Amino acid sequence: MTDDGYRSHFVTATDGLKLHARDYGDPGLPGPPVVCLPGLTRTAADFHPLASALARDPLHPRRVLSLDYRGRGLSDYDQNPDNYSVAVELGDVLTVMAALGALPAVIVGTSRGGLITMAMAAVKPDAIAGAVLNDIGPVIEIDGIARIKTYVGRAGSPPGFAEGAVALRTKFAGEFPDWTDEDWLAMAHRTWRQENGHLVPTYDQAIARALAAFDISKPLPELWPQFDALANVPVMVIRGGLSDLLSAATVERMREHHPGIEAIEVPRQGHAPDLASDDVIARIADFVTRCVAARG
Repeated sequence: MTDDGYRSHFVTATDGLKLHARDYGDPGLPGPPVVCLPGLTRTAADFHPLASALARDPLHPRRVLSLDYRGRGLSDYDQNPDNYSVAVELGDVLTVMAALGALPAVIVGTSRGGLITMAMAAVKPDAIAGAVLNDIGPVIEIDGIARIKTYVGRAGSPPGFAEGAVALRTKFAGEFPDWTDEDWLAMAHRTWRQENGHLVPTYDQAIARALAAFDISKPLPELWPQFDALANVPVMVIRGGLSDLLSAATVERMREHHPGIEAIEVPRQGHAPDLASDDVIARIADFVTRCVAARG
């Protein structure tokens, strides 16, 4: 186990790539574990505050897995960028969950991770004991996709983490106006890593091709059938108050489709909320407890 309180596992995908996952907490704990799925270009490290808190909860400690998709973090990069797709990544996630004894699980999916969660519900609903959709829903706002397309695949290589933090703040301060210097520096350490004396991005820049198919001149296909596949499990949706990807109107429609849904809004955060504040972590912990209790 690392000093940060997790074990690293490497699982072989069906095509031979090595997939990395962090494993927090006791694997022998009763009840479904929590599986955290990051955003498009993000890594398992984004969930460290949440995963650590859930694993160390004094009353209801949980096992938590946090995954690096192919091409991100410590997972192998794919020579074929077309494989950076929801369909392929869903297969990878299910492979990792099965290999690490994490079926079923309460899934916490941020952005891309939420899309994978809804896709999982449609094709393998018994893998899900509950779902937290972080700033993602069945309707994806074009403005958000257009903004994301401006920076994915253009991470660059700053001379140091301090300079990286400044660059991130310049680009994203409007979405996270209350973040401190320490927050931006921590984000820089999750966005780049040291390699041969240089900072390199923590994701394959070819992932930008995954966005090439999005035609931002017209609305994106809606995903209500996939969302409705979550009808039989508890669902929480988290929206950033400043989000340009998930609208408040879509959250209200999600309530109509899933009357038992728990919806919370994180003020003064955009896409996607960092899930690091004490109050948000407490809400997620309570939700996970209800998911476990619902399974008897």
